[in-house]
Amino acid sequence: MKEIQISKFKAQCLRLLDEVNRTGEGLTITRNGQPLVVVNPIRDTQTRAEFGVAKKTGKIIGDVITPVVELSEWEILS
Repeated sequence: MKEIQISKFKAQCLRLLDEVNRTGEGLTITRNGQPLVVVNPIRDTQTRAEFGVAKKTGKIIGDVITPVVELSEWEILS
């Protein structure tokens, strides 16, 4: 992994970020010889399935309105 002083990074920020993206190699930014930040490229650009991808794939085969048990069996109503 390449190291660079923060003052040099500030002057060449955009070029260095493009280089990290192009090469895939990370970059450590240092201040006074001590690591301050590590910049890594995004490796996986996996996208998530769109909302509603399963729309119209299910089928209702019964009554979804009527309760399964009688209202008298519900404890909360007593």
